[in-house]
Amino acid sequence: MKNPILYIVIPCYNEEEVLPITCKMFLEKIESLIKKGKISDDSRVMFVNDGSKDKTWEIIKNLAAENKYYKGISLSRNRGHQNALLGGLMEAKELCDITISIDCDGQDDINAMDEMVDAYLAGNDVVYGVRSSRKTDTFFKRFTAESFYRLMNSMGCDVVFNHADYRLLSSKFLKEFAEFKEVNLFLRGMVPLVGFSSTAVYYERNERIAGESHYPLKKMLALAFDGITSLSVKPIRLISSLGVFIMIISFIGVIWSIVSYFIGSTVAGWSSTICILCFLSGIQMLSIGVIGEYIGKIYLETKARPRFIIGERTDDKTNNIVKDI
Repeated sequence: MKNPILYIVIPCYNEEEVLPITCKMFLEKIESLIKKGKISDDSRVMFVNDGSKDKTWEIIKNLAAENKYYKGISLSRNRGHQNALLGGLMEAKELCDITISIDCDGQDDINAMDEMVDAYLAGNDVVYGVRSSRKTDTFFKRFTAESFYRLMNSMGCDVVFNHADYRLLSSKFLKEFAEFKEVNLFLRGMVPLVGFSSTAVYYERNERIAGESHYPLKKMLALAFDGITSLSVKPIRLISSLGVFIMIISFIGVIWSIVSYFIGSTVAGWSSTICILCFLSGIQMLSIGVIGEYIGKIYLETKARPRFIIGERTDDKTNNIVKDI
C-alpha cells in the first residue's frame, strides 16, 4: 500500500500576525510525517484565504512561491469560517487521500496529527480531534463552551463533545460529503451524518500564539443557533408542545372563570389579565421568531447559491474565477 497523500487544510481570516509563526509548524509537521514514511511527498499544506482584509493572502502567495509544500486558494470574498473550510476540503478531495482541517492560530496540538494518520491507516475514514480538558480556559469560556455542546446535543444535533473543526477526513468520505448541498453549514454536526468508520484522538489545547480570537461569545451563540436550526426541528416541536401546554392551562382557566361566575366569587382582575396577556404575547412573538428563522433558512436553501467562490489559486496560471457548488 502506497503512502497516502495528506492535505492540511487551514482556513485563514486576517491572520497576518499568527500565520508567519504557525506556517513553520505546519511545514515541520508535514515534513516529519513524510520522513517517517506515513504520508507521500506529494502532501501539501493548503491555506484558504477567507477574504482577509490584511496581508494574509500576500503571505500565503509568498509561502507558496518559496516552498513546494505550501499552496493556497483565496475566496472571492469573506464567506465565514465554515464555508472557507468547506471550500478547502472540496478543493483538496480530488488531490489527496486524506485531509486534516485545523485552525491557523496554533491552539490545536499539531502533534495529534500523527495519531490521526495512524488511525486512518488502521481503517478509519473520520478521526475527530477532541480536547481532553479545558483547563487553559477561563471559567466563563469553559462554562459557555461546554453549555454549547450540551445545548446542541439536547436539541438533537449529533455533535462530538469538545470537538470543533480539527479532524481527519478521507477522500472517500469527502466524495460522499460533496453530495450534501446545504447552504447553511454547521460542519461539526454534518460530518457524523455521513457515517463511515470513525474514532477520536484526544489532545490538550494551547493558548492562541498571536492575534485575536475570531470566535467570541456572540459568534459562538450565532454558530449554536445556526447549528440547531440547520440540523434539527426540535425547536419547532418544543413550540408545539408549549402551545399544547398553554392550551390546556387556558382551558382550565376558562372552566375556573365559568365556575367562579356561577358561585358569585368573581373579582376584577386587571393585574392577572395583564400578566396573562403579556405572557401569551411573549410566547407568540418568540414562536413567530423561531418559525421565521426556519422560513429564512428555507428561503436561502431554495436559492441554491454557491457556498463559496474561489477567486485565485497560488498555482493558477490564469486568474479565471472558478465557482464551486
